[in-house]
Amino acid sequence: MGRVLNILQVSMFDMFGGAERIASTLHEAYRARGHRSWIAVGRKRTCDPDVLPIPNHRATSAWPRFWWRVHHSLQPVYDRSRAARMLCRAAHRLAEPEGVLDRWRGIEDFNYPGTWRLLDMTPQRPDIVHAHNLHRKYFDLRALPWLCRQVPVVLTLHDAWLLTGHCAHPFDCARWESGCGRCPDLTIHPPVRRDATAYNWRRKQRIFADSRLCVATPSRWLMQQVERSMLAPAVVEARVIPHGVDLAVFRPADRQAARAALGLPADARILLCVAVGMRTSAFKDYGMLRDAFGLLAARWQGSPLLLVSLGEDAPRERIGRGEVVFVPFQRGRETVARYYQAADVYLHAARADTFPTTVLEAVACGTPVVATAVGGIPEQIRSLEALSCATTASVEPGGEATGVLVRPGDAAAMADAAEHLLNDESLRRRLAGNAAADARRRLDIRRAVDAYLAWYEELIGRTGCRPGRHFV
Repeated sequence: MGRVLNILQVSMFDMFGGAERIASTLHEAYRARGHRSWIAVGRKRTCDPDVLPIPNHRATSAWPRFWWRVHHSLQPVYDRSRAARMLCRAAHRLAEPEGVLDRWRGIEDFNYPGTWRLLDMTPQRPDIVHAHNLHRKYFDLRALPWLCRQVPVVLTLHDAWLLTGHCAHPFDCARWESGCGRCPDLTIHPPVRRDATAYNWRRKQRIFADSRLCVATPSRWLMQQVERSMLAPAVVEARVIPHGVDLAVFRPADRQAARAALGLPADARILLCVAVGMRTSAFKDYGMLRDAFGLLAARWQGSPLLLVSLGEDAPRERIGRGEVVFVPFQRGRETVARYYQAADVYLHAARADTFPTTVLEAVACGTPVVATAVGGIPEQIRSLEALSCATTASVEPGGEATGVLVRPGDAAAMADAAEHLLNDESLRRRLAGNAAADARRRLDIRRAVDAYLAWYEELIGRTGCRPGRHFV
């Protein structure tokens, strides 16, 4: 190992969805390599002492400082109590009334004073700042030009929010390429109340024009979006660095043992989907998934048919001859891995997606994937083509198929693909073997860790940027 680096990542949470898991996994890997690593977060959910809440409660004047302090004190119980969440939001509004006015006008809220203290949060001044998703109400994007003048800044994009006037994925709308305005859907996450999208777009453009950023994306698809956006002029260096997973945790294992550990029926055919907020997310397509399962369940014969939805807390639902079982969000990675290991097929229905970690985890566990061909997903799955004519010969030794890609919204195609895989044990095993082998070749988190650490070293060495000096 070379010199010890001081690495500060920035993320909304330290434990939640795919982007947060990526930041946390990199954080653990950096510490294991002997580097000093911290994550600055909008909301802390673990007990890791190296996860540091962004100090918005240290605002400059007394009124916001008091209410931010109240907000900060409620964070440990935020997820446990509805009353705590209501009080926390009220304190936030009282701390930053300007932000309330911005949100009422449809302007994205950047009023988070703790952002300007990022470099003072760690025991040793960071050599590099690596930021992940910067939306979700915790980061002042206006601090980017200042931050870039202090240390090299790497931005890993997990969605397209930095490129648009408000949304994380613009779907088929191309207005983000030329300035937004007249937004066709203000409700897309993160939503805005009024159409100030042209103003939001221009404000981001001005911020980027005064910044020097190193941008990473996990997929070539998202990098192509960056190249067509108002972010492009600010990018001094860009790299496609695919996310990976910990193959010591997400790996093939005995299916029956995994089912026994989870209390799932040994004789069932099990389909799995994994997402936080699957049923309500505009980017996922739970309607398609449910329709596909319904079509499959209507014609299914023989063993019990089960769809396990991991990341949702809801009552069981009977659909035809099948049953949907909802399992709440699980923090433990080993438990999450068991669900993939217990499943026969993983289903991923999305209207928009970048490079979903759940697909990587399924592939690493040797679970064949049926997914919609949107965003960067085709870069993750080697699709079995001509499914209606497929035989085991189509994936003979040397074949590389790891799953099936279907058109977005095509529930019938997803049902047909799942049924084909469930009924053809030999084909399913071949795809499973291909998936596990592909994960070993491409998806080990150590590849991403190596790529980022090498890049950090280059950036620090090239600029001579050490603590207290400017990145120019």
